[in-house]
Amino acid sequence: MPELITSPFGAFSTARDVVAGRDLTGRTAIVTGAATGIGIETARALAEAGAEVIIAARKPDLAATAAADINRTAKGPGVRFEMLDLSSLASVRALGARWANQPLDILINNAAVMACPLDRTADGLEMQIGTNHFGHFLLGVLLAPALEAGARKSGRLSRLVSLSSIGHRRSDIHWDDPNYQTRPYEKWESYGQAKTANSLFAVGFHKRFASRGMTANAVMPGGIMTPLQRHMERAEMVAMGWIDPETGAVREGFKTPEQGASTSVWAAVGPELEGIGGLYLENCAEAGPWTADAPFVGVMPHALDPESADRLWALSLEVTGAGGPE
Repeated sequence: MPELITSPFGAFSTARDVVAGRDLTGRTAIVTGAATGIGIETARALAEAGAEVIIAARKPDLAATAAADINRTAKGPGVRFEMLDLSSLASVRALGARWANQPLDILINNAAVMACPLDRTADGLEMQIGTNHFGHFLLGVLLAPALEAGARKSGRLSRLVSLSSIGHRRSDIHWDDPNYQTRPYEKWESYGQAKTANSLFAVGFHKRFASRGMTANAVMPGGIMTPLQRHMERAEMVAMGWIDPETGAVREGFKTPEQGASTSVWAAVGPELEGIGGLYLENCAEAGPWTADAPFVGVMPHALDPESADRLWALSLEVTGAGGPE
């Protein structure tokens, strides 16, 4: 087995640690869902290193507050907002049209919904795979020309970062019914399927666009308490061992949002990953294989399977009408 890629950073490094001493002046990044949680810390670290950062989110008020907060310490152009509702393919297309072919260096597909009750997107897709995967798939394909333009302008490879999760271990893609049209809905299976899709998207994107100056990797950020848990009751988090039933304290091993953003930032700027893609990263390193002895780290084979990545790409083109390369 080839030696896994590592970095000077680890599980509890912060996003600021990753960019310390780096100058990102002249680079432009879009971070989806960066108005809260690890997204805002991802945007903050990039902006403080000099990058222009666009928060692509669906709540202008939260985004405005986040941008104002980040811009107090940003260097260079700072942060601005673009409207994006990933549960609406029309909204994704609108952002793609507004952006057109402006040079883009980094696209971080950070936004997500987790363990929600059965719901449908504006296009009738199951909410978790519809938002987490299909919306991000369309965005990535639409912005590929911008990423290519960014690579030409800078002379460096552009990077796409797709946030997955250890939750991918809960489910492969259910090819016969990915949108729960006929089978019973189970919220954690649904989340696992969507997170598997996020990883497979990085595999498929890298295969199709690496020759055009773009790399793509998937990221597992770790366990972090953020608004991602908005659909979970406290009792459920206690039952899962996430928080102490007496004190309400988060269990040992969870990260702060600043720590949770570190692997995303490393995937976006780390020199160890130059020209390298199609990987699943965690704790600022390439993940090893998942094992039952360490169930909260590692990657399962189905999340990096190249044949599944091709099959998902074909399905996603059909669902979204993206018009990208087959």
